[in-house]
Amino acid sequence: MIRTGIIGGAGYTAGELIRLLVNHPEVEIAFVHSNSQTGKKITDVHSGLAGETDLLFTDEIAFDGIDLLFFCTAHGDTRKFMESRTVPESVRIIDLSTDYRMAGQEHSFIYGLPELRREEIRMSRHIANPGCFATGIQLALLPLAAHSLLHHDVHVNAVTGSTGAGVKPSETTHFSWRDNNVSIYKPFTHQHLAEIKQSLMTLQPDMQGNIWFIPVRGNFSRGIFVTAYTQCVESLEDITSVYRAYYRSHPFTVIVDDCPDLKQVVNTNKCLLHLQKHGDILLVTSVIDNLLKGASGQAVQNMNLMFNLEETEGLHLKAGAF
Repeated sequence: MIRTGIIGGAGYTAGELIRLLVNHPEVEIAFVHSNSQTGKKITDVHSGLAGETDLLFTDEIAFDGIDLLFFCTAHGDTRKFMESRTVPESVRIIDLSTDYRMAGQEHSFIYGLPELRREEIRMSRHIANPGCFATGIQLALLPLAAHSLLHHDVHVNAVTGSTGAGVKPSETTHFSWRDNNVSIYKPFTHQHLAEIKQSLMTLQPDMQGNIWFIPVRGNFSRGIFVTAYTQCVESLEDITSVYRAYYRSHPFTVIVDDCPDLKQVVNTNKCLLHLQKHGDILLVTSVIDNLLKGASGQAVQNMNLMFNLEETEGLHLKAGAF
């Protein structure tokens, strides 16, 4: 049995992580830490877990007896925690913030995208879980980079649900602003671009083109809908073969014949990909649940790999009802 602790337990990603872990046959949650909710029942904040757990939030952190520590903290807080405390070597870590996603000699974290670095994840003790936009976009492009087919600029439009902005309300997340509304933000400068480029250049170091990414706020709660296009002279049949071969051994990324929609992936750990050719332009559509494959589901997927479990353990989730 894997004993886990969670730091930053009050947000959306933590709620999804707790839901997955309390139903995982190989996991026991030792504690859920939250400074803002200390002493409250988990179900007072994550009401969808009623009847599934009696745990309380705590402000204490007990490293003794845990095998794995999840960080569901605000960006910057994991690094502060790691610099102010000594986490025992015996405790493995999965960080869902941005703090350690970029490679560097100053840390020991491995970038945790299983479709890119599965074998390294199996051997690692510290995992930096990818961002939600980054996951959907990378899965759309990895096979092209792996076959050195990214020779031109890539144009990406990706729409995200409001949960991607976190649980704390802001003027662009509250219902009366978000409902019946669409807007862009951080065009061409979004923070996930750095990790996307890092991964693609790991596979294709001579990649020359830029990635022109426009993030869009959608008027729905969860999910990410990505469309990415680039110039590609190879036939659709050949490109489809490349994608099917690349993802053949990856259980959560599926090539589909018809263009997918968000309802097919919400509440699952899946990524659905669809390919089209329009002359010399390849269009790839990629859809994921931002809280699952884009965050907590992928974190559990990484945990399974780290502890030599079946990669799909505890993640046999079905899409929400229509």
